[in-house]
Amino acid sequence: MPRKAGHNAGHPPLVVSHRENNTQRVAALDEKAAALGLKRGMGLADARAMHPTIEIVEAEPAGDRKLLTSLADWCDRYTPLVALEGDDGLFLDITGCAHLFGGEKAMLDDMLNRLFTQGFRARAGLASTPGAAWAAARFMSPALVRPGEEAYALSPLPLGCLRLQPAVRTGLESVGLRTVGSILTAPRAPLARRFGATLLMRLDQALGRLEEAVSPRMPVAPLSVERHLAEPIVLLEDIERLVLLLSTTLKTDLERRGEGARRLQLALFRVDGAVRRFTIGSSRPLREPALIHKLFHEKLTAKADEIDADCGFELVRLSVLSTVAFTIEQVDLAGEHKGDDKGLALFADRVRARLGEGALALPHLVESHVPERAAVLQSFEDGADRRTHAPAKPGAPGKIMAERPIRLLARPENVQVTAAEVPEGPPQYFRWRRVLYRVARAEGPERIAPEWWRDETDAPTRDYFRVEDEAGRRFWLYRQGLYGASPSMPCWFMHGLFA
Repeated sequence: MPRKAGHNAGHPPLVVSHRENNTQRVAALDEKAAALGLKRGMGLADARAMHPTIEIVEAEPAGDRKLLTSLADWCDRYTPLVALEGDDGLFLDITGCAHLFGGEKAMLDDMLNRLFTQGFRARAGLASTPGAAWAAARFMSPALVRPGEEAYALSPLPLGCLRLQPAVRTGLESVGLRTVGSILTAPRAPLARRFGATLLMRLDQALGRLEEAVSPRMPVAPLSVERHLAEPIVLLEDIERLVLLLSTTLKTDLERRGEGARRLQLALFRVDGAVRRFTIGSSRPLREPALIHKLFHEKLTAKADEIDADCGFELVRLSVLSTVAFTIEQVDLAGEHKGDDKGLALFADRVRARLGEGALALPHLVESHVPERAAVLQSFEDGADRRTHAPAKPGAPGKIMAERPIRLLARPENVQVTAAEVPEGPPQYFRWRRVLYRVARAEGPERIAPEWWRDETDAPTRDYFRVEDEAGRRFWLYRQGLYGASPSMPCWFMHGLFA
């Protein structure tokens, strides 16, 4: 369990308490308190009676969780496979990563030294199975258990190293089984019948007889490049220069895989352990370093206040979070792409990088003849995907769709109308937002009935008119309901504005 190492010899022993079953108990304690014979789980009243000089602080689970999460972010420098283990531990799967730090022992020492420099005292163990590593960290730290030596290393350890429930441990100790070695030599069938299958499962997991999965807290990027820096960097220009350098290396890997990046993440690891992550998305597959650099320039400029370099960043990592197949497009004799919208896509991506993913939306047509349901707004990235992969429909757009207003109001607004002819005539005058308009020209009506499959048979019918006032302004109004259908019918509404 990591602890701040700020207690010197002049401070009293420290105990962290928490409430359990209406009783204050010891949740954690430092080395000085442990040397006095205090243990986790004992009553706080008993601990204070034994040693009245101890210092007691109340546990803060939310703060502890936040601290553990920040440590997990920091451990991402060693491996992307980092998982939270309970309330006070981390699992790191370092398969294929240890050689980058000079071997397993060198990696373990580097990790503990860096944590100590940051003010933590941590216990760590390294083994070929999660169960053996868990036991080594808590009962042998620091320890490195070689593959095949799990049984030898765990045999002298108490039963607590197997992650058993307290009731199971108590039952085993009551019959004289107090170490892992005593369980290894006992017949398995009687143990399973009396103490349950969990006991043997934990034992087999620790010894490598049974696989145990470690679920990382963050998805693993399919591609990633990083640069360890001899001297920390603090300037934004240096960070952007490294982004361009790393994206150049990334381009080679993407070309080899025949893919393009759709989402990328820049991780900045600060000297003091803090990690800053910045993610960008693209509406088109990306490979070109210059384009990736432009998007991260917008993101870093917008998030300049959140970078907080402080003492500087010593590790910079650029990861591809998602990829798609990269299709080579045919060009014409002039070297240009027909129907090319790369400029629009790049503009939209830069705007979203600067202002956020929700800054731009793309309308998408759906199968509905009701105007307010005929289109839905999607994120630009999803809308671009749908537009790119949607099959082309034969034929040109219909006349009615071409006559829709360029701006549709979010909600139709009530207007007061004087109709030229009753019951089917267009408006002659109408008052909207306290302004009186005189109609010079009008077209219509276009009748739109409710959608019967939506169980809206009682909804009034709409008659739409395209009208133009004396100043040349064009509006889209509709009459809801029919004359004589009810005393309150019909009602008039403003629904849209033409260009």
